[in-house]
Amino acid sequence: MNFICIDKNYHVSPQIEPHQISDIADKGFVKVICNRPDLEVPPSLSSLVMADLAAKAKIEFHILELTHETMTPENILKQRKIFMDASGPVLAYCASGTRCSVIWALGEAMTGTNINYILEKTLAAGYNLSSLEASMRNLANY
Repeated sequence: MNFICIDKNYHVSPQIEPHQISDIADKGFVKVICNRPDLEVPPSLSSLVMADLAAKAKIEFHILELTHETMTPENILKQRKIFMDASGPVLAYCASGTRCSVIWALGEAMTGTNINYILEKTLAAGYNLSSLEASMRNLANY
C-alpha cells in the first residue's frame, strides 16, 4: 500500500486493511487516525478492530469520524493537534484519503498557512481541493 505524504509527517490513505497494520508499523508510523465512520465499513474494518490491532503493533490510534456535519473547527483543530504532537509519521485514513486531506488543508488554513501552498501540496498528492479555497480563506480568519 502506498501512503501519500501530504506534508512533513502527515500521510493519508484510503481504507486500510487489518493485515496492513504490521506494514504501517514497519514503515515507522507512530500514530494512525481513522477518519472513516464505522457506519461506512463492515464490522471487520471497524475502528475498534483497527485500534486493537494498532495497539498490538504499538501504534497510537485515534478515532475522529468525519462527515460533512462533523467537519467542525473543533474537530479540525483536534486532528491537527494529533499529528502536530507526534514524534514521527502519522497516517490518516478514510474511504479514499480525501477527507483526511480536506481536514489537513482546513487545519493549515486555520493556523495561517498560505492557501496557495495548501492547494499546491494537496494537488501534488493527488487531491484537487480548489473548490474549498473560499472555505479555507474564511477559516483563515477564524
